[in-house]
Amino acid sequence: MESFGASHRGDGAPDGGLPRWRLRRARFAIAAVFAVHGAVTGSFATRVPWIQEHTGIGAGQLGIALALPAIGASVSMPLAGRISHRFGARAALRGLLALWTGSLALPALSTSMPALCCALFVYGATAGMADVAMNALGVETEERLGRPIMSGLHGMWSVGALAGSAAGTAAAHTDVDARTHLAVAAVVLTALGAVACQGVLDLRSAPDEHPPPRFALPPVSALAIGAVGFCAVFAEGASLDWSAVYLRDVLGTSAGLAAASTTAFACTMAAARLVGDAVVGRFGPVRTVRAGGVLATAGGLLVVLAAHPVMALGGFALIGMGIAVVVPLAFAAAGRRGPAPSQSIAGVATITYTSGLLAPSAIGSIADATSLTVSFGLVTVLASGLVLGAGVLRTEGRGAAPTVREAPAERR
Repeated sequence: MESFGASHRGDGAPDGGLPRWRLRRARFAIAAVFAVHGAVTGSFATRVPWIQEHTGIGAGQLGIALALPAIGASVSMPLAGRISHRFGARAALRGLLALWTGSLALPALSTSMPALCCALFVYGATAGMADVAMNALGVETEERLGRPIMSGLHGMWSVGALAGSAAGTAAAHTDVDARTHLAVAAVVLTALGAVACQGVLDLRSAPDEHPPPRFALPPVSALAIGAVGFCAVFAEGASLDWSAVYLRDVLGTSAGLAAASTTAFACTMAAARLVGDAVVGRFGPVRTVRAGGVLATAGGLLVVLAAHPVMALGGFALIGMGIAVVVPLAFAAAGRRGPAPSQSIAGVATITYTSGLLAPSAIGSIADATSLTVSFGLVTVLASGLVLGAGVLRTEGRGAAPTVREAPAERR
């Protein structure tokens, strides 16, 4: 079984000399940050119909507008490392998370297509930078604790997304104006994010360390890791956006049963992430992802071969379970490759965001040309790629002395 974790000093303190209580506090704090980040996404998703109606745009224009967050994120992600270098990890995360939570209010204030596109670009750009910053801190916290926590952190993101969507659904059902709802949510989540950031590790660059470039191609190792993440996120995007359509159009189910497929997928993925750290700690990331790839491939085959809705429901549940830990482990592996973890994480995140952007439209295009069954045949093939590519997620030390340190108490 592959080894995991940072080395430890003889006095029992993890590398970096921080006491256990401080690292536990940092772990809970960064988990809360992930939950806040997820809550923003969940809140926004529930009010998209209101925003579409308010701006008076059609489905085609809405599709174009909803591509802007991924574009904004891809453009901005490489900047996160430089911002963290300049201001320190904690201050950078606090500022970037506040920009992200504050941007939640912008889409509902838009009254035209150009304004909505600008708002969603900003929304995505701030999301991407905060995403890189919090994953980099999550990897560093995991490294110092000496045990896996990244799957659980992403599980907390899913919990936050579910909480945000539940609140948004309640607001929509009670006819609360989305401008009011998202503005209040932005204020509340900004305050919660600021409190959560107080407990994260305060890492600062060494005085003689050169700042990372504003924009640079990710290292080759990050591209390989990103390819594995691409397979998982493609399956995720396809299942979230098309599972209900698949049950309705291919298997002829009712709307309620069709919607249950999306719920089954989301719930099994969230649950698997919350317990994933224990599995990774026992079997290591490579074996865990290979086993997940087998589950996801089996789930894809169940969907493609389903003659009854129950088979398809089980298939989507297996896909969610199988791909759950892939992205957290991809970020963790990227953060341990090379001297610039933020740059590697940004590269992997850009690839996975691109996959999430391409998946829904690719599934639709293939379905138009052939059928939805063929589309999910592609999902099954990509899921099998997790089995073949899992080796690139093998955990390795960074191989060099840390270039960051926690700020002394007087600077906190």
